[in-house]
Amino acid sequence: MKIISVLLVVIVVVLQYTLWIGPGGMTSVWQLKNQLAEQQAENDKLKDRNDVLLAEIKDLKQGHSAIEERARNELGMIKKDETFYQIIEK
Repeated sequence: MKIISVLLVVIVVVLQYTLWIGPGGMTSVWQLKNQLAEQQAENDKLKDRNDVLLAEIKDLKQGHSAIEERARNELGMIKKDETFYQIIEK
């Protein structure tokens, strides 16, 4: 009877080891969940950036005000009969 008890304890220990520590065990599941959460956060951040870029593309295709704003700010262009003033701060 002692041999059967010892054998059962050994079997339980081996099964618990594979469940918690072995390949495909709970530690692997926890690591994969953490990786999944990190990837989802990264995907959300990239989706937000893509949404901003798509809105900017739509605005550039449909409206002239965005093009005019970019021309003024990035290229320093002005309209005809418009006076440009540059203020230099100390």
